[in-house]
Amino acid sequence: MDQTGSIQGRFGAAAAAYATSAVHRGGPDLDAMLAAAPISGRERVLDVGCGAGHTTLAFAPRVASVVAFDLTPEMLAQARALAAERGFENICFEQGHAGSLPFPDASFDVVTSRLAAHHFSDPAAMVREAARVLAPEGALLLVDTIAAEDAALDTFVNAFELLRDPSHVRDHRVSEWEAMFRAAGLAPETLGHFDIELEFEPWVARIGTSREAQTGIRAVFDAAPDEARSHFRIHARGDYSFRLESALIRGLR
Repeated sequence: MDQTGSIQGRFGAAAAAYATSAVHRGGPDLDAMLAAAPISGRERVLDVGCGAGHTTLAFAPRVASVVAFDLTPEMLAQARALAAERGFENICFEQGHAGSLPFPDASFDVVTSRLAAHHFSDPAAMVREAARVLAPEGALLLVDTIAAEDAALDTFVNAFELLRDPSHVRDHRVSEWEAMFRAAGLAPETLGHFDIELEFEPWVARIGTSREAQTGIRAVFDAAPDEARSHFRIHARGDYSFRLESALIRGLR
């Protein structure tokens, strides 16, 4: 199965779980994203990889309009339902690929992407496309789970992330994201790092991880070297809770 089919299959089945996920519904990273946006109330916002719409809904009351953009129809249906529940009328919903945005040049003032980019098969293309559709002095605000700059820790996180969800592509290092921003003509600034504390059972249930893969992740956690155990705060041979790290990066046009 190609990456598009893998994402649509897994996230179509999991869409309802993401609509209620506390990790995605809010948090200090989303608050920081809102604070980092150049908002006066007149802005046009594009939310790339909107999922169940939590970032879209956070921006909607503060701006003129938001386009919620995602690859998976079931995710867009969840976002549409949540928007209707809250009475928002300034949101529209579009399906498509993050690396090929179907919008004219300079058509948005702010582009957001939160906790989605580790599924993008070509994240550099997404950044280039975001830069293209941004108006002068616009901003790309990206939050995603990240890998450490240390190569061993980078390998470790991406190994267990892929076991949990085969549609995972990569948690990138901050240095990699900053390089992608610069290559696209955006001036990057990393504005914050945020811990995501995760309980094992809800984490694997949300995406429908197989029993075999769950066993594999527990084995990886059990065998983790001390550096990885400390960095991810793994409670191995216990409840297997742990932490991921995310970062907020702003790129100005």
